[in-house]
Amino acid sequence: MLDLTGKVAIVTGAGSVGPGWGNGKAMAVLFARQGAKVFGIDINLGAASVTGEIIQKERGTFAAHCCDMLAAQEVLGAVDACMSRFGRVDILVNNVGGSAPGDPASMSEAVWDSQIDLNLKTAFLGCKYVLPVMEKQGSGAILNIASIAGLRHHVAGRTYVAYGAAKAGMIALGKATAMAYVKKGIRCNTLVVGTMRTPLLEARVVHQIGGGDIDALMAQRNASIPMGHMGDAWDVANAALFLVSDEARYITATELIVDGGISAARP
Repeated sequence: MLDLTGKVAIVTGAGSVGPGWGNGKAMAVLFARQGAKVFGIDINLGAASVTGEIIQKERGTFAAHCCDMLAAQEVLGAVDACMSRFGRVDILVNNVGGSAPGDPASMSEAVWDSQIDLNLKTAFLGCKYVLPVMEKQGSGAILNIASIAGLRHHVAGRTYVAYGAAKAGMIALGKATAMAYVKKGIRCNTLVVGTMRTPLLEARVVHQIGGGDIDALMAQRNASIPMGHMGDAWDVANAALFLVSDEARYITATELIVDGGISAARP
């Protein structure tokens, strides 16, 4: 069950911003444990290499590649490098992103542009250069990592207008891509992720909105979730594994929400 033996998976954002398990790192390791050859892309080669060390210690197969997913030629080069190394691409996980709070009046144009590019253009470019490979193979699975910010208008009482717009766009990108390639053996789905305990919380979020108090931020976030606690990267990775596996072969153009009940409990 959920066997990825013989498959090649490109995971973008395969490193982590700090010690512990980020979503991309957990997905890369889990896919490798299930038999996939993983091509891990990150703008920080050192971070991707840490993921690779874990996989290689477990006798899995991993190749780290430094790439700015905002640069089309670098993305094309990364796909070409994966093909040179492994000869095919069976799975693509679009996992690059980040949030910045603000409403249309207060947000600068530069922040708007950077948010749309970081969260949406990166997924577009991943699809753009991987889809021709998958089409030639006659098979493939693409998974976009979106956020409940694309479904809800406020996250923790704050407005994230650009991030929310980009993540909603990512969901739409997934549906449109799935329908464009449904007759060609290619599936495309989206994970809609809620509030997670990952290294990003300590590295960035606590300074953006938590005033530097990690314990207070953790308590606030745990209390806001119907299940009573945040999820972690393994909750994301396990859901991702199912959607990219052959067990999900009849699932395309849809979303799986991984959020502990937040989106069902709030408008």
